[in-house]
Amino acid sequence: MDSPFGLAIKVTAAHLARDAYLYIRQSSLKQVINNTESTVRQYGLKERAIALGWPADRIHVIDTDQGRSGASAADREGFQRLVTEVGMGHAGIVLGLEVSRLARNNTDWHRLLEICAMSGTLILDEDGLYDPCDFNDRLLLGLKGSLSEAELHLLKARLRGGQLSKARRGELVSPLPIGLVYDPARKVVLDPDTAVQQSIRAVFELFDATGSATGVVKALNSEGLRLPRRIAHGPDKGKIVWAAAAHSRILKILHNPRYAGAFFYGRYQHKPTQGTGRNGPKLLPRDQWVAFFPDHHPGYITFDKYEANQAKLAANATAHAKDRRHGPPREGPALLQGIVVCGICGRRMTVRYHQRKDRLEPEYVCQAKGIEYGNPICQRVHGGVVDAAVGELLVTALTPHAVKAALAVADELAARADEADRLRAAAVERAQYQADLARRRYLAVDPANRLVATSLEADWNQALRELAEATETYEKAKIAGTGVLDDAQRARITYLARDFPALWANPETPDRERKRLVRLLITDVTLIRAEQITAHVRLTGGQEHTLVRPVPLASWQIRQTPPEVVAAIDELLNDHTDGQIAEILTERGHLSGLGQALSPGIVKHIRRAYRLRSHPQRLTEQGMLSLNEIARRLGIGLKTVKQWRDRGLLTGRLANDKGEYLYYPPPDGLTRPRIGRPPRPRPPAPEQTPTESTQGGAV
Repeated sequence: MDSPFGLAIKVTAAHLARDAYLYIRQSSLKQVINNTESTVRQYGLKERAIALGWPADRIHVIDTDQGRSGASAADREGFQRLVTEVGMGHAGIVLGLEVSRLARNNTDWHRLLEICAMSGTLILDEDGLYDPCDFNDRLLLGLKGSLSEAELHLLKARLRGGQLSKARRGELVSPLPIGLVYDPARKVVLDPDTAVQQSIRAVFELFDATGSATGVVKALNSEGLRLPRRIAHGPDKGKIVWAAAAHSRILKILHNPRYAGAFFYGRYQHKPTQGTGRNGPKLLPRDQWVAFFPDHHPGYITFDKYEANQAKLAANATAHAKDRRHGPPREGPALLQGIVVCGICGRRMTVRYHQRKDRLEPEYVCQAKGIEYGNPICQRVHGGVVDAAVGELLVTALTPHAVKAALAVADELAARADEADRLRAAAVERAQYQADLARRRYLAVDPANRLVATSLEADWNQALRELAEATETYEKAKIAGTGVLDDAQRARITYLARDFPALWANPETPDRERKRLVRLLITDVTLIRAEQITAHVRLTGGQEHTLVRPVPLASWQIRQTPPEVVAAIDELLNDHTDGQIAEILTERGHLSGLGQALSPGIVKHIRRAYRLRSHPQRLTEQGMLSLNEIARRLGIGLKTVKQWRDRGLLTGRLANDKGEYLYYPPPDGLTRPRIGRPPRPRPPAPEQTPTESTQGGAV
């Protein structure tokens, strides 16, 4: 340690003109509470500053970094303040018990030395006083900083080594997820709280039933069931609270191997991410974990079941590789959603829906290359034809086992309803216990201590409100009949089970359940559309079936007028108008392409669409004349033509539904009559017979 004379030489009037700053830090709150002697020694440095000549009122103590590590200056507000004061020239001396209290990182330490050297600030620790402007002192301070950083590395290495050694033996005590606890012998066991156990088991059972984490969330929230959560920090650390199910909570439960009875360590790697510099967890492959011991302790599911759940979650992930798997069954009517493969390019096909009146019709489309490269769509296949063919195949294959399968489904539904009822009853029982506990605490307090009594009374009222809420939820569920299946429901399910085709075709059977049955039995379906639709169905057991169906007609083909109707119209146009043809064909029972009764307008539309010559055109081709044409030829008025037609002098035929006629050409002897009098036919000349005078003349 430097002598008082040596210390006095380094301290000048310029230093004393500025303030002194004492920096105090402990690495953790545990050290602050337990290592009190170190704190006393750090505060004792204030006397050293007074001895060097600084007044007590100009010695500033910075102790806001208590309980913070010195490995970095990023989260140390007190250290940042110290550096600021030194840089602004306000500090004449900086005091710290040792270099490690100021910094355990060479970068932060040397930055402080640089700033102290530039501002002429002294540094004092328990060993002596140093002037960063002096080369020897600065060299010694740099060496102390390196030793402090090396010491931190050694401390971490020792602690980390012991931690890894215990982890490799499977003996490391680490935080457990909700539902698992340590017994007095430090062994992992299931939580003795049956309500917690039932809730965790319900998550795995609902995942088996729904096939997705979202389905579990919807099922729990629809039943009004809550999940337990253990508070990890704060004054209520270790307390179990109950909250509504969230998607993130369900995923944490499903992904955690602890629930399968496995011990693991080192599943995630924490490295700074590029750009932000923050430590982000990265999931490592299982072979890179530090330790992994299956069947290490009791669990809620087997490890094989855990592996199957992970595969199902990976298949459900929408962003899991470019050609993602089929995903969970959804509500749409597409029976083969997610398991259809294109027979041309081998990529997975997606589903499009088209609204057809009051229903949705699926269509399987191979558009992966179109989305990625802008290529045309590979192929599209009408989904209704393929779904119907696959449904017929499944009905044929499953009929012998239909009763057994449906009864198993009925038992599963009953078990799920019973489990939900037990969970709600457990919630009521738990709320009742909390209310009784709050009541006992309130009654046990001294009435004179109003501060404590008021707080306990508020807790009791809150517990009573939670009890009322849980009881109301339970009663509503019982009234709604969501508890267990009654005898009528079970009998209906059993009746449907004996006729599996009826169960399959029953409109009340949800599309999601049909898809679940399909995925249990079918691995994938490969589609090829050419002149016909070919579907190669690969069953789970390895069997393959090839189904061939005709390509369904296009919408315009479906709405097309039947050929026999067109032929009949073409034939009748020779002698009939559009209205007459409509009446004749309706009497024969013919309909249009849309299934409507034939009308004059529809006949006219069909005639134009198929370019059939109209009835007037056909009469004109026979040489018949229009009203104007025959009037000009005869030199008479239009009204006169109609009068002659009525009197039979002219012959005509009905040309259209407006009452217009076409006329045959008039006879050669027909001429225009005198004005105001109707024309009269000229009588034929009588034959002349020879008379006597004629004969006499002839003679």
